[in-house]
Parts: sequence; structure tokens; C-alpha cells
Amino acid sequence: MGKLIELEWRKNRIGNWVRWAALLGAALGLLIFAMAFLGIANDPETGVPDAAPGHGGISSPIELLTSMCFLVFTGVMLSVFIVGAYQNGTMSLVFSYPVRRQKLLAAQMLAVWIFCFGALAAAKLLLYGCVLAGSRFLPSAFPLDFDMTRRVFYGQLFLRSAVTVTEGFIALFAGLALHSARAAIVTSFLLVLLTQANIGSFTMADSAVFPAVLTGISLLCALLSLRGAETRDLM
Repeated sequence: MGKLIELEWRKNRIGNWVRWAALLGAALGLLIFAMAFLGIANDPETGVPDAAPGHGGISSPIELLTSMCFLVFTGVMLSVFIVGAYQNGTMSLVFSYPVRRQKLLAAQMLAVWIFCFGALAAAKLLLYGCVLAGSRFLPSAFPLDFDMTRRVFYGQLFLRSAVTVTEGFIALFAGLALHSARAAIVTSFLLVLLTQANIGSFTMADSAVFPAVLTGISLLCALLSLRGAETRDLM
């Protein structure tokens, strides 16, 4: 399986994806730094951050922005690695290997999942690290509600990253079902709205049950995508 995953990375030029992920992380880092220390998130009348009630800490915008961006990033990668391969015919070459289709598709899915999980976790660590370093020289507009010296911080960071990336399998299932790479990308945007949008002070991101349910649905979509690999016709 490891060799198949490495082959997928080489075939899809993983170096380009590394550069895009690095640029995305850098852009988010600059945005968070500006929000925390340059006052771009402050209300012009009150001079304090304009945040939703109960979300005044810096971890809230970090988790929000990284989850939104990398959920879409995962959807795009899955659409290129898998759905796009069906559409442009390269999947027929992949399925010519003397390996079961399910194993090949699982390798493609894992190749995207592992990369996006690592990229998202690294981006979060970068953002938290930048804020912590900046707070030693500049006053932060947001309270620093995290402690990078505690193990629970890293446990929560990796768990949330895994949940976010796993949700991308819903987008994959939609793309395969509709025979459209665009459908996979659009579904990832819809997932962002579903998981991160708020109505007044209410948001699904506050719920402890909803992420667990959505993760279960994501895993089910991954299994259904694998289950249909042996009989699915090339698009």
C-alpha cells in the first residue's frame, strides 16, 4: 500500500501540491497575524475585535479559517486525484495494474488524506506558533486561549485536523455519484457552509455531536466509494 501511495504522489506531482499548501498556509498566517496584531478584525467604533459571542479567543478564527480552506483544498485534491482521473481516462491505465480496483482506489484516497492531514496540522501549528511568537513583542487583540506546552493541545489539534480532512470523502462520493469533478468541489464548499456558517449566535461548529455524526457519514461515504470500485464504469 505504501508503494501505491507513493506512486500516486509521483503521478500527480505532489511537489506542486506542497507549494500550493505552503502558499495557503502562509496566506492564512499573514491574515491571522494581521487580525491579532494589526487590528484588521477590530470594530472601528469600539476598537475591539468584532467576534461572535463566546468566540473571542484567537483559536476560534484559526480553527475556522484553516478548516474552511483545507476542507475545500481536500475536495479539490480528491477531484483531481480520483474523479478527474475517471473523466480524463487515466483511471483505465491505473486499473490495468495487477491489483484490485478497491486497493488502488483506497491508495488514492489515502494519498490525499495523509497529505491533507499533514498539511492542515502543519498550517495550524504554524499559525499558533506565529501568534505565540508575535505576542511576545506586540499586544494581541484576541486573548491567547491556547497552551502549546500541553499535550491536550496537540491531541485536539490532530483530532480536529483528521475530522476536517475525513469530511472530504463526502465530496468524493458526490463527485463519483454525479460523474463530475466540479460536483466534488462544489460539495466541499457546501460542507464548509454546513459546518462553519452561523445563524446569529448558533453554529454547527459549537455542537459536540454534529462533528461525530458528520465523521460517521464521511467514513460511510468512503466505504461506499470503495465498494463500487469493482463495478463502476469509467466515466
